[in-house]
Amino acid sequence: MAFFATGDELASIGAPLKEGEVYDSNRYTLHGMLARLGVEIVDLGVVRDDPAALEKAFRNAAENADVVITTGGVSVGEADFVKQLMARLGEVLFWKIAMRPGRPMAFGRIGNAFLFGLPGNPVAVMVTFYQFVRDALIHLSGRNDGALPLLKAVAAENLRKVPGRTEYQRGIVFRDQDQWKVRTTGQQGSGVLRSMSEANCFIVIEHERAAVKAGELVSVQIFEGLA
Repeated sequence: MAFFATGDELASIGAPLKEGEVYDSNRYTLHGMLARLGVEIVDLGVVRDDPAALEKAFRNAAENADVVITTGGVSVGEADFVKQLMARLGEVLFWKIAMRPGRPMAFGRIGNAFLFGLPGNPVAVMVTFYQFVRDALIHLSGRNDGALPLLKAVAAENLRKVPGRTEYQRGIVFRDQDQWKVRTTGQQGSGVLRSMSEANCFIVIEHERAAVKAGELVSVQIFEGLA
């Protein structure tokens, strides 16, 4: 299992940030999630937004791993080359999903390796990993853990939502007298890592559902036990 992050803007954690740079947090969160699954991990570092360098990284990863995960470069910006290279070197089986966060995710193959092109935003990386990559890796490992269950809780507050996409809001499940309730962690931007670190669940609001009113039942996916 090989993975790497893409982007000219990525700086190593601890280094002084230059103008336009952000810290490379995605490799650390990916490493932690993969380690919990018990798979063999090959961290290929950061690959800059250069088609030749990215092609070399893709070929190297696909030759040495059964599954390749990348972060960033799957949107539609001028420097987003991942999807293009996936299509040229192999095939793209799907791209763009009606979900939030995580819409610009690509899945395909290069040679015999499966390839997951995850978004660049940190929370979107974690959401797409747990909704797609986790189950695929478990299946490929020959395990039968099964999908993570969806439980029900009462919304403790109004939740904003528009129909036409599935949303994975970060929440906190808590016991209130004789009921399990859930509230969000606050700001839900896909770059707000705190929304994940403070959460103990995903609040899963279905594709066709609109805004949720306090007191309504919602589906939750508990973090405890995620592996």
